[in-house]
Amino acid sequence: MQQIVGRSHLKVTCSVCSLRELCMPLGLSDAEMELLESLSSPKSTFKRGDFLYRSGDRFTSLYAIRMGFFKTQVLHEDGREQVTGFQMAGEIIGLDAISSDIHACDAIALEDCEVCELPFAQLESLSRDLPILQRHLHKLMSREIVRDQSIMLLLGSMRAEERLAAFLLNLSERFTARGYSPTQFQLRMSREEIGSYLGLKLETVSRAFSHFQEIGLIKVQVKSIHILNPAGLQECLNKSR
Repeated sequence: MQQIVGRSHLKVTCSVCSLRELCMPLGLSDAEMELLESLSSPKSTFKRGDFLYRSGDRFTSLYAIRMGFFKTQVLHEDGREQVTGFQMAGEIIGLDAISSDIHACDAIALEDCEVCELPFAQLESLSRDLPILQRHLHKLMSREIVRDQSIMLLLGSMRAEERLAAFLLNLSERFTARGYSPTQFQLRMSREEIGSYLGLKLETVSRAFSHFQEIGLIKVQVKSIHILNPAGLQECLNKSR
C-alpha cells in the first residue's frame, strides 16, 4: 500500500488528545490509558486524495481520525463510484472490515488529515482485560449499524430536499459535539459526492441548495455553509415523518 505519505515524529497520546472523549471510552484509569496508548502508532498524515486503505486490502487496524475528513466509497461493476459515508475528526474508521478481515470499500482523504492507527488484534486482546474498552468497541459497531439503517431510511422514504436537510443537520450535530459552530462550517466534500451519498443527481443537489438559500434557510458561499434557520431545516425534515 502506498497511501501513507508521512509520519509525525511526535506521538500525540490519547490522554492529552482533545478528541479523547469522542473516540475513546470514558472512565479509564491512568494505568489503563497507558496500556491503550501503547497500541497507538505515531500519527500518520495524508494529503487530499490519498487512500487510507483500498477495497480488497487486508484488515489489520482501526483508525482514529485526529484531523480532517475522509470519505468511504465502493465501486460499482460499471465503474461508477458510490459514496457510502463521510468520516470526520473524532470518529473511528475501518469497522466495516472486522467480520471479513478484508476492507470492502476505499477510504480517501478529502483534505489534509491525521490518523492514529490502532492494530486490531492487539486492541481486541486488550479489550478482554478491559471490559470498559470492550463495551466501547461494541458501541462503535452498534453506531455503524444504526448509521446504515438511517441511510436506508434516508434513501428510501425522503424527497431530495428532505435528504439534504437531514445531511446538513447531521453535520451540524457532529460539529457541535466537537466544540465547533453548529451553524457555520465548511463542506469538505463536493456537491457531486453529496449527491452520490444521498442518491441524488448533481443537478438535484444544486437545486436543493439554491432553494434552501432562496427561502432563507441557509447561506452558501462556495463550500462555506451558514445555517440561518435550523428550525426551518428541521421542519423540512419533519414533513417526511
